Amino acid sequence: MTTDTTKRTTLKALGALSLGATLPFTSQAASCSATDSTRWDASYDIICVGSGFTGLAAAIEAKRRGAQSVLVIEKMPYCGGNGVINAGQACFANTPLQNKLGIEDSAELMVSDQLKAGRGIADRALLEHNAKLGPYAFQMTKECGAVYLDFCQQPGGHSAPRSHQVVERSGAGIIRPMLAECEKQGIIVKTRVKFDDLVFNEQGRVSGIRVMEGHYHDRPGLGKPATLQATKGVVMATGGFTQNIRLRMAQDPTLTEEVVSTNAPGATGDGLIAMMKGGANPVHLAHIQSGPWASPDEGGFGYAPNYAIFNFPHSIAIDLMTGRRFMSELADRKTRADAELQRRDADGNPLPAILLTAKAHSSQNQHSLDNVLEAKVGWEFDSLEAVASHFNIPLAPLKAQVKEWNDYVTQGKDAQFGKPMNLTQGKQMSAPYSVIRLWPKVHYCMGGVQINTQAEVIAAATGAPIPGLYAGGEVAGGVHGVSRLGGCSIPDCLAMGITAARSIMKA
Repeated sequence: MTTDTTKRTTLKALGALSLGATLPFTSQAASCSATDSTRWDASYDIICVGSGFTGLAAAIEAKRRGAQSVLVIEKMPYCGGNGVINAGQACFANTPLQNKLGIEDSAELMVSDQLKAGRGIADRALLEHNAKLGPYAFQMTKECGAVYLDFCQQPGGHSAPRSHQVVERSGAGIIRPMLAECEKQGIIVKTRVKFDDLVFNEQGRVSGIRVMEGHYHDRPGLGKPATLQATKGVVMATGGFTQNIRLRMAQDPTLTEEVVSTNAPGATGDGLIAMMKGGANPVHLAHIQSGPWASPDEGGFGYAPNYAIFNFPHSIAIDLMTGRRFMSELADRKTRADAELQRRDADGNPLPAILLTAKAHSSQNQHSLDNVLEAKVGWEFDSLEAVASHFNIPLAPLKAQVKEWNDYVTQGKDAQFGKPMNLTQGKQMSAPYSVIRLWPKVHYCMGGVQINTQAEVIAAATGAPIPGLYAGGEVAGGVHGVSRLGGCSIPDCLAMGITAARSIMKA
């Protein structure tokens, strides 16, 4: 990667590469009006706006297919966006790892699961495209250097174990190798470059972008404007808008500033707004998903999600008021998040539920157990009496619930909520126990601009692609419908980034 940088450091908090912010834009920025005489400060074949999974996948695939000059820009001082702070779990169907483990799965089965979660408004064509491209995307990350654990998990709403997790248990385990591959391929990656707007030529084609170099997220008045040409295409990979409270409240007024988001601070919707201004068709913006694996005892994404996702199959979620289960712990995200939000005290105040797990089972992922305990968002107890006392849960119904659950494990059937029991065989619950609290956090924007299976952005006025403009990942809407299944963001981002590059290079 020919990276314009004065230094490279490891950003310990996020586990991502931090790339220098001093950029060689030397000439005065020109007007971004629709004209073929625009004065460009620099020119590239392809510009990828955003350095997460979509942007990096597009850049790498473009180079593989012969692009001479590829630029990736990132407005933050570090690369990866939300990619470096997620759990590093990606759902791919029909992979060599699944075959090795004897897991029967297919793209068709994965799409069926996603359509069910989408509640009738997911885009079948896009889901099928992404699922079929999944094994290639998975292999790309491995060729870049990503290392996966030797097992697959089954997140909520999935009918087969298909979640592949990197050893770092963080998306940084994919982002960092992809950045290293960019370096090998001579891809230019620049940080502290804020995307401001698209540039159209006289024929209505996107011919470049307007940016602010030397950008500081907490000091927006700083920086120097520049205009960058993309002779083949622009790939918008700017993510969602959960950190833009004004925009998200316009879609869902209940998502006030009091509602915490798991996302990185740069998730403000700049690219989405610019594309809509440029004529892109917005879809499903009001569908904003919350993560049911979050804890109210930590900020941001935190450690609880990784712990909860691993333990949901063999754990039970308990209502503190009743001492009983209230949901299938493997239902889709929306079902679980909605159920968790209904846990209230007698006065209607939030009363987060607990996830109760036998320590013998949670310790099978010792890393995640140690993290929640050290961060003081998890607890250990020697008995149900101690659990009930600490959380003020009625003891008798709690004991009865645990006994019922153990009967379900023995029988292989959950008579309460129909939870899939294929991962609970032989895992009866007994002391000692580990516990976290559950309360959803705003996590993912289901809506964005409309795209097709070539990753082309669709114009609202005509229904036709906007020439030169491509998008993928969270900034693209309508893919997943009402609710996205866990582990499906990374493969979506990778697949559409790859697709955008292929479309550009054959255009």
